[in-house]
Amino acid sequence: MAKRNVLRTRLCEVLQIEYPILLAGMGNSSGPHLAAAVSNAGGLGMLGATLLGPDEIRAFIRQTRELTDKPFGVDILMPEAVPQGGSPEELRRLLPQEHVAFIEKLKKQFNTPAAKGRQFPLTLEFARSQFQVVLEEKVPVFAAGLGSPEWVIPEAHAHGIKVISLVGNVRNARRVKDRGADIIVAQGHEAGGHTGRIATMALVPPVVDAVSPIPVVAAGGIGDGRGIAAALALGAAGVWLGTAFLATREAFVDHVAIGYLDKATVEHYQRRILEATEEDARVYRIFTGKTGRALRSKFTDIWEKSGMSTLPMPLQWTLVTDFQRGMMEAGDPDFQQLWAGQIAGMIKQIRGAEELVAELVDGTIRVLKKVIPTQVTMSD
Repeated sequence: MAKRNVLRTRLCEVLQIEYPILLAGMGNSSGPHLAAAVSNAGGLGMLGATLLGPDEIRAFIRQTRELTDKPFGVDILMPEAVPQGGSPEELRRLLPQEHVAFIEKLKKQFNTPAAKGRQFPLTLEFARSQFQVVLEEKVPVFAAGLGSPEWVIPEAHAHGIKVISLVGNVRNARRVKDRGADIIVAQGHEAGGHTGRIATMALVPPVVDAVSPIPVVAAGGIGDGRGIAAALALGAAGVWLGTAFLATREAFVDHVAIGYLDKATVEHYQRRILEATEEDARVYRIFTGKTGRALRSKFTDIWEKSGMSTLPMPLQWTLVTDFQRGMMEAGDPDFQQLWAGQIAGMIKQIRGAEELVAELVDGTIRVLKKVIPTQVTMSD
């Protein structure tokens, strides 16, 4: 077996991994095969579990353990500013009639069939039921996106689980530090999916300063070894990558297997990423009510042209998700949220996840050892 390159930071010691490269736990694409491939390659694979029920999460965790004996984690959105409880039906009753009428008009216009798939409520009560599975299965790492309720970190630590908290500003970084987060992801505006207002290069250094000695992981706008080297120069101890891994053979396969996505949607999604430029991933609120970066689509164009306001999370997601799923089931995937970051314009091929990790490591080492020394002259 060929000897692998060495690229280690203190993050590797904390997580017991070989390389400081973490897979973002993307809700519709980071399943057992992708997470295990990243972990087997030396990084940390993360399962995206926000859109899964407790039984599905348990099955994904156990399947991942069959595919790797390396550390991995689970990522669940835990926004604190959502209802404590409520079923999808109860949340739908809270929707303004004007918004309901708009979606019903679209369903009629496009002959949208009733969605067959299930819908889970974005509530703290449901998130807690998901989190309970993580505790019971004693997953090594848990990541909380869009917030970290006060009970999360103590309960995780009581089960020997390390906690990663994602933040988009220094204020929230200090808050999760005080709550006991083990690792903090500073996610910049360039990132795909839910994102904040501050660019990665402006965000990472002050977060590093504010939460030291807690390891900070950079996210947003990082797609190759140059980006990883830059993140390390900013003081980050590692990187959190999502969009780059969307263009891998292992992405999406498990969500297709359980019927959450179909193959046509995946092919469309990956083709759009390969065709994208750096300007095609834009920030919208129309999918969940929170700002999120995604590729422009038929649905984004229709919504923007309508002038309709967006509802707060979780009402916006409750409003649109049945329509989107119905369109997918009818064979038109361009109504789905095609989450992607601005690095989508850098991606030109589909490859295996382990190959991508190796390329990221090689590229980082090349920049640090060969490129910078030849381009920069400095005094001792």
